Amino acid sequence: MILTVTLNAALDVTYEVPRVDWDGVNRVATVHRRAGGKGVNVARVLAALGQEVLVTGLAGGPTGLAVEADLRAAGLPSAMVPIAADSRTTLVVSDTQSPSDGTRTALFNEPGPQVTDDELRNFVTTYEAMLVDAQAVVLSGSLPRGVPADTYARLAALASAKGVPAIVDADGEPLRHAPQGRPAIVKPNAEELARAVPDGTVEEGAQALRDQGAEAVVVSMGSAGLLAVTAEGTLRARMPYKVEGNPTGAGDSLVAGLALGLVEPSSWHDMLRTAAALGAAAVASPVAGDFDRDVFSDVHPLIEIA
Repeated sequence: MILTVTLNAALDVTYEVPRVDWDGVNRVATVHRRAGGKGVNVARVLAALGQEVLVTGLAGGPTGLAVEADLRAAGLPSAMVPIAADSRTTLVVSDTQSPSDGTRTALFNEPGPQVTDDELRNFVTTYEAMLVDAQAVVLSGSLPRGVPADTYARLAALASAKGVPAIVDADGEPLRHAPQGRPAIVKPNAEELARAVPDGTVEEGAQALRDQGAEAVVVSMGSAGLLAVTAEGTLRARMPYKVEGNPTGAGDSLVAGLALGLVEPSSWHDMLRTAAALGAAAVASPVAGDFDRDVFSDVHPLIEIA
Protein backbone atom coordinates (compact mmCIF):
# COMPACT_ATOMS: atom_id res chain seq x y z
CA MET A 1 0.00 0.00 0.00
CA ILE A 2 1.20 3.51 -0.84
CA LEU A 3 0.10 6.16 1.63
CA THR A 4 -0.40 9.66 0.19
CA VAL A 5 -0.54 12.66 2.52
CA THR A 6 -2.40 15.84 1.58
CA LEU A 7 -2.37 18.22 4.52
CA ASN A 8 -3.90 21.03 2.45
CA ALA A 9 -6.63 19.02 0.72
CA ALA A 10 -8.89 20.93 -1.63
CA LEU A 11 -11.98 20.80 -3.75
CA ASP A 12 -10.55 21.35 -7.23
CA VAL A 13 -12.77 23.22 -9.68
CA THR A 14 -11.70 23.32 -13.34
CA TYR A 15 -13.34 25.65 -15.87
CA GLU A 16 -12.77 25.00 -19.55
CA VAL A 17 -13.45 28.25 -21.38
CA PRO A 18 -12.98 28.93 -25.10
CA ARG A 19 -11.01 32.17 -25.47
CA VAL A 20 -11.04 33.72 -22.00
CA ASP A 21 -11.95 37.42 -21.89
CA TRP A 22 -10.17 38.69 -18.78
CA ASP A 23 -12.06 42.00 -18.98
CA GLY A 24 -15.53 40.67 -19.64
CA VAL A 25 -18.08 37.90 -19.06
CA ASN A 26 -17.10 34.34 -19.92
CA ARG A 27 -19.30 31.34 -20.59
CA VAL A 28 -17.84 28.16 -19.18
CA ALA A 29 -18.03 25.24 -21.59
CA THR A 30 -17.20 22.46 -19.12
CA VAL A 31 -16.89 22.29 -15.32
CA HIS A 32 -15.04 19.60 -13.34
CA ARG A 33 -15.31 19.39 -9.54
CA ARG A 34 -13.37 16.79 -7.62
CA ALA A 35 -11.28 16.18 -4.52
CA GLY A 36 -7.80 17.52 -5.01
CA GLY A 37 -4.49 18.48 -3.56
CA LYS A 38 -1.25 16.96 -4.78
CA GLY A 39 -1.41 13.78 -2.70
CA VAL A 40 -4.96 13.06 -3.85
CA ASN A 41 -3.88 13.47 -7.48
CA VAL A 42 -0.98 11.07 -6.91
CA ALA A 43 -3.37 8.52 -5.41
CA ARG A 44 -5.74 8.77 -8.39
CA VAL A 45 -2.94 7.95 -10.82
CA LEU A 46 -1.63 5.09 -8.69
CA ALA A 47 -5.12 3.61 -8.34
CA ALA A 48 -5.61 3.84 -12.11
CA LEU A 49 -2.39 1.85 -12.49
CA GLY A 50 -3.76 -0.86 -10.18
CA GLN A 51 -1.76 0.08 -7.09
CA GLU A 52 -3.32 -0.13 -3.62
CA VAL A 53 -3.45 3.33 -2.04
CA LEU A 54 -4.67 5.09 1.08
CA VAL A 55 -5.35 8.82 1.10
CA THR A 56 -4.89 10.77 4.30
CA GLY A 57 -4.58 14.40 5.29
CA LEU A 58 -6.68 17.11 6.90
CA ALA A 59 -10.27 17.93 5.97
CA GLY A 60 -12.80 20.24 7.58
CA GLY A 61 -16.07 22.10 7.10
CA PRO A 62 -18.46 21.79 4.14
CA THR A 63 -15.61 21.78 1.65
CA GLY A 64 -13.87 19.00 3.55
CA LEU A 65 -17.06 16.96 3.50
CA ALA A 66 -17.28 17.47 -0.26
CA VAL A 67 -13.67 16.29 -0.60
CA GLU A 68 -14.38 13.13 1.39
CA ALA A 69 -17.58 12.46 -0.54
CA ASP A 70 -15.75 12.67 -3.85
CA LEU A 71 -13.01 10.33 -2.61
CA ARG A 72 -15.70 7.78 -1.75
CA ALA A 73 -17.39 8.26 -5.11
CA ALA A 74 -14.06 7.73 -6.87
CA GLY A 75 -13.43 4.53 -4.91
CA LEU A 76 -10.26 5.91 -3.34
CA PRO A 77 -9.72 4.50 0.18
CA SER A 78 -9.22 7.40 2.58
CA ALA A 79 -8.78 8.21 6.23
CA MET A 80 -8.88 11.99 6.47
CA VAL A 81 -8.29 13.54 9.88
CA PRO A 82 -10.95 16.12 10.82
CA ILE A 83 -10.23 19.77 11.59
CA ALA A 84 -12.59 22.58 12.59
CA ALA A 85 -11.81 25.08 9.82
CA ASP A 86 -13.14 24.76 6.28
CA SER A 87 -10.86 23.17 3.69
CA ARG A 88 -9.89 25.19 0.64
CA THR A 89 -11.08 25.37 -2.94
CA THR A 90 -8.77 25.73 -5.94
CA LEU A 91 -9.78 27.07 -9.33
CA VAL A 92 -8.21 26.22 -12.70
CA VAL A 93 -9.26 28.26 -15.72
CA SER A 94 -8.23 26.55 -18.94
CA ASP A 95 -8.44 28.68 -22.09
CA THR A 96 -9.07 25.99 -24.69
CA GLN A 97 -8.92 28.25 -27.75
CA SER A 98 -6.27 30.85 -27.03
CA PRO A 99 -5.67 32.77 -30.28
CA SER A 100 -1.94 33.17 -29.56
CA ASP A 101 -0.41 29.84 -28.56
CA GLY A 102 -3.06 27.19 -28.00
CA THR A 103 -4.36 26.11 -24.58
CA ARG A 104 -3.46 28.41 -21.69
CA THR A 105 -4.12 27.61 -18.04
CA ALA A 106 -4.32 29.75 -14.90
CA LEU A 107 -4.43 28.28 -11.39
CA PHE A 108 -5.90 30.07 -8.36
CA ASN A 109 -5.01 28.52 -5.00
CA GLU A 110 -6.64 29.52 -1.72
CA PRO A 111 -4.26 29.48 1.28
CA GLY A 112 -6.13 26.80 3.18
CA PRO A 113 -7.55 26.49 6.69
CA GLN A 114 -5.99 27.37 10.03
CA VAL A 115 -4.84 24.19 11.78
CA THR A 116 -4.45 24.03 15.56
CA ASP A 117 -1.59 22.36 17.42
CA ASP A 118 -3.96 19.72 18.80
CA GLU A 119 -5.29 18.92 15.31
CA LEU A 120 -1.77 18.52 13.96
CA ARG A 121 -0.77 16.26 16.88
CA ASN A 122 -3.86 14.15 16.21
CA PHE A 123 -2.86 13.81 12.58
CA VAL A 124 0.71 12.78 13.42
CA THR A 125 -0.57 10.06 15.78
CA THR A 126 -2.92 8.75 13.08
CA TYR A 127 -0.18 8.93 10.45
CA GLU A 128 2.23 6.84 12.54
CA ALA A 129 -0.41 4.13 12.87
CA MET A 130 -0.96 4.10 9.09
CA LEU A 131 2.75 3.63 8.41
CA VAL A 132 2.52 0.08 9.77
CA ASP A 133 0.84 -1.10 6.57
CA ALA A 134 2.58 1.24 4.13
CA GLN A 135 5.28 0.26 1.64
CA ALA A 136 5.92 3.89 0.70
CA VAL A 137 4.58 7.32 1.57
CA VAL A 138 4.13 10.44 -0.56
CA LEU A 139 4.21 13.81 1.24
CA SER A 140 3.21 16.51 -1.19
CA GLY A 141 1.70 19.93 -1.69
CA SER A 142 1.41 23.13 0.28
CA LEU A 143 0.93 23.31 4.03
CA PRO A 144 -2.16 24.95 5.55
CA ARG A 145 -1.81 27.79 8.01
CA GLY A 146 -0.59 26.78 11.45
CA VAL A 147 1.44 23.80 10.20
CA PRO A 148 5.21 24.31 10.73
CA ALA A 149 7.46 24.42 7.67
CA ASP A 150 9.48 21.41 8.86
CA THR A 151 6.44 19.13 9.04
CA TYR A 152 7.31 17.14 5.91
CA ALA A 153 10.82 16.58 7.24
CA ARG A 154 9.32 15.33 10.49
CA LEU A 155 6.86 13.02 8.73
CA ALA A 156 9.58 11.68 6.44
CA ALA A 157 11.78 10.94 9.45
CA LEU A 158 8.95 9.06 11.16
CA ALA A 159 8.50 6.97 7.99
CA SER A 160 12.22 6.32 7.70
CA ALA A 161 12.35 5.12 11.31
CA LYS A 162 9.80 2.45 10.38
CA GLY A 163 11.64 1.45 7.20
CA VAL A 164 9.12 3.17 4.89
CA PRO A 165 10.63 5.21 2.02
CA ALA A 166 9.16 8.70 1.61
CA ILE A 167 8.87 11.05 -1.35
CA VAL A 168 8.58 14.78 -0.62
CA ASP A 169 7.14 17.10 -3.28
CA ALA A 170 7.04 20.62 -1.85
CA ASP A 171 8.01 24.25 -2.42
CA GLY A 172 9.50 27.08 -0.37
CA GLU A 173 10.44 26.47 3.26
CA PRO A 174 8.94 22.95 3.39
CA LEU A 175 11.28 22.02 0.51
CA ARG A 176 14.29 23.57 2.21
CA HIS A 177 13.59 21.57 5.38
CA ALA A 178 12.69 18.31 3.60
CA PRO A 179 16.19 16.78 3.31
CA GLN A 180 16.55 16.85 7.11
CA GLY A 181 14.01 14.00 7.28
CA ARG A 182 16.21 11.86 5.00
CA PRO A 183 13.46 11.05 2.48
CA ALA A 184 14.11 8.51 -0.26
CA ILE A 185 13.33 11.12 -2.94
CA VAL A 186 12.84 14.88 -2.96
CA LYS A 187 11.00 15.98 -6.13
CA PRO A 188 11.01 19.73 -6.88
CA ASN A 189 10.46 21.25 -10.29
CA ALA A 190 13.16 23.50 -11.70
CA GLU A 191 11.52 26.71 -10.45
CA GLU A 192 11.01 25.33 -6.94
CA LEU A 193 14.60 24.14 -6.83
CA ALA A 194 15.86 27.56 -7.91
CA ARG A 195 13.95 29.18 -5.07
CA ALA A 196 15.33 26.69 -2.54
CA VAL A 197 18.91 26.74 -3.85
CA PRO A 198 19.28 30.03 -5.75
CA ASP A 199 22.93 29.66 -6.72
CA GLY A 200 24.34 27.25 -9.29
CA THR A 201 22.96 24.99 -12.01
CA VAL A 202 20.01 22.63 -11.70
CA GLU A 203 22.38 19.73 -11.13
CA GLU A 204 24.30 21.64 -8.46
CA GLY A 205 21.05 22.58 -6.70
CA ALA A 206 19.86 18.98 -6.73
CA GLN A 207 23.21 17.82 -5.40
CA ALA A 208 22.98 20.40 -2.61
CA LEU A 209 19.65 18.96 -1.44
CA ARG A 210 21.10 15.47 -1.57
CA ASP A 211 24.12 16.58 0.44
CA GLN A 212 21.70 17.87 3.09
CA GLY A 213 20.18 14.42 3.62
CA ALA A 214 17.91 13.34 0.76
CA GLU A 215 18.80 9.94 -0.68
CA ALA A 216 17.95 11.14 -4.19
CA VAL A 217 16.66 14.32 -5.83
CA VAL A 218 14.55 14.23 -9.00
CA VAL A 219 13.95 17.56 -10.73
CA SER A 220 11.09 17.88 -13.22
CA MET A 221 11.79 20.31 -16.08
CA GLY A 222 8.63 20.21 -18.18
CA SER A 223 9.18 19.28 -21.80
CA ALA A 224 12.94 19.16 -21.10
CA GLY A 225 12.36 16.00 -19.05
CA LEU A 226 13.92 15.04 -15.73
CA LEU A 227 17.23 15.26 -13.93
CA ALA A 228 17.96 12.81 -11.11
CA VAL A 229 20.88 12.98 -8.69
CA THR A 230 21.15 9.60 -6.98
CA ALA A 231 23.64 7.43 -5.12
CA GLU A 232 24.36 5.79 -8.49
CA GLY A 233 25.15 9.09 -10.19
CA THR A 234 23.32 11.72 -12.22
CA LEU A 235 20.78 10.70 -14.86
CA ARG A 236 18.67 12.66 -17.33
CA ALA A 237 15.40 11.66 -18.93
CA ARG A 238 14.96 13.41 -22.28
CA MET A 239 11.52 13.71 -23.86
CA PRO A 240 11.09 12.91 -27.56
CA TYR A 241 8.56 15.69 -28.14
CA LYS A 242 6.45 18.26 -26.28
CA VAL A 243 2.92 17.26 -25.29
CA GLU A 244 0.43 20.13 -25.47
CA GLY A 245 -2.36 20.58 -22.93
CA ASN A 246 -2.95 21.36 -19.27
CA PRO A 247 0.23 21.01 -17.17
CA THR A 248 -1.69 21.13 -13.86
CA GLY A 249 -1.17 17.79 -12.16
CA ALA A 250 1.70 16.65 -14.40
CA GLY A 251 4.10 16.71 -11.47
CA ASP A 252 1.71 14.60 -9.41
CA SER A 253 1.55 11.93 -12.10
CA LEU A 254 5.33 12.00 -12.27
CA VAL A 255 5.52 11.47 -8.49
CA ALA A 256 3.12 8.54 -8.84
CA GLY A 257 5.60 6.94 -11.22
CA LEU A 258 8.43 7.41 -8.73
CA ALA A 259 6.33 5.97 -5.90
CA LEU A 260 5.49 2.96 -8.03
CA GLY A 261 9.20 2.41 -8.57
CA LEU A 262 9.76 2.32 -4.81
CA VAL A 263 7.25 -0.48 -4.19
CA GLU A 264 7.96 -2.42 -7.39
CA PRO A 265 11.75 -2.40 -7.29
CA SER A 266 13.20 -1.33 -10.62
CA SER A 267 16.27 0.39 -11.94
CA TRP A 268 16.54 4.16 -11.91
CA HIS A 269 16.38 4.04 -15.70
CA ASP A 270 13.02 2.28 -15.67
CA MET A 271 11.66 4.40 -12.81
CA LEU A 272 12.55 7.69 -14.50
CA ARG A 273 11.18 6.57 -17.86
CA THR A 274 7.83 5.63 -16.31
CA ALA A 275 7.67 8.81 -14.24
CA ALA A 276 8.48 11.06 -17.20
CA ALA A 277 5.96 9.29 -19.42
CA LEU A 278 3.21 9.64 -16.80
CA GLY A 279 3.98 13.34 -16.43
CA ALA A 280 3.68 13.87 -20.17
CA ALA A 281 0.49 11.81 -20.34
CA ALA A 282 -1.05 13.95 -17.59
CA VAL A 283 -0.51 17.11 -19.66
CA ALA A 284 -2.73 15.57 -22.34
CA SER A 285 -5.56 15.15 -19.81
CA PRO A 286 -7.74 18.20 -18.95
CA VAL A 287 -8.07 17.37 -15.24
CA ALA A 288 -5.35 16.89 -12.60
CA GLY A 289 -5.15 13.30 -11.38
CA ASP A 290 -5.89 11.81 -14.80
CA PHE A 291 -3.53 10.77 -17.59
CA ASP A 292 -3.92 9.84 -21.23
CA ARG A 293 -3.05 6.15 -21.60
CA ASP A 294 -2.44 6.46 -25.35
CA VAL A 295 0.08 9.27 -24.85
CA PHE A 296 1.74 7.25 -22.09
CA SER A 297 2.08 4.23 -24.37
CA ASP A 298 3.38 6.34 -27.25
CA VAL A 299 5.97 8.37 -25.37
CA HIS A 300 7.25 5.76 -22.89
CA PRO A 301 9.53 3.77 -25.22
CA LEU A 302 10.90 6.95 -26.84
CA ILE A 303 12.25 8.58 -23.66
CA GLU A 304 16.03 8.53 -23.54
CA ILE A 305 17.79 7.97 -20.20
CA ALA A 306 21.48 8.82 -19.93
